[in-house]
Amino acid sequence: MRHHALDAVGAERVHRTLSTDATLVTVVERVAALGLRDSYVAGGAVFQTVWNAVCGRPPETGIKDYDVLSFDPDRSWSAEDTVIRQAAEAFADLPARVEVRNEARVHLWYEDTFGVACEAFTSTTDAIDHFAATTCSVGVRRGDDGAWEVYAPYGWQDVFAMVLRPNPVLAPREVYEAKAVRWQLEWPRLKVLPWPEVP
Repeated sequence: MRHHALDAVGAERVHRTLSTDATLVTVVERVAALGLRDSYVAGGAVFQTVWNAVCGRPPETGIKDYDVLSFDPDRSWSAEDTVIRQAAEAFADLPARVEVRNEARVHLWYEDTFGVACEAFTSTTDAIDHFAATTCSVGVRRGDDGAWEVYAPYGWQDVFAMVLRPNPVLAPREVYEAKAVRWQLEWPRLKVLPWPEVP
């Protein structure tokens, strides 16, 4: 596993922890086989696998879905729909829902959904940088050489410490707080930090 901000021990810990989730491992491998542009398995399926390990729970407990992010400059709905259909076939036998989204299209619908404008992302990692909590901003993929690559711009300390820290760069406060309530019910050990008050 490669990660520019982790030493060998930290990288091994992350890889060992994520590898306990058999569905996550399968999704990462199949996403690589699909050949999606600039793709990561990101968000809940990644950090919640860590939370389950920390809490001594079965690795897939409470994981609602597995989010696959890609970045295709073709922003047409038909192009994204084609990928969604291919993915549905590729993941049909898995015991969990796999959702595929083209991050190049997010700005086209984000304001209608969340009530705030979103500038067009420039890459999948740019999208991950803008998740509602820094703790959620993690992604993993298989590199061309077969090794897992991890993207975690805010690091892993909060993830393993079960601290949910807001990332007030895009998502509105109510999105963060709704997620926090839902996740704390599932993982009671989660420490939720408050949304910063704006003067």
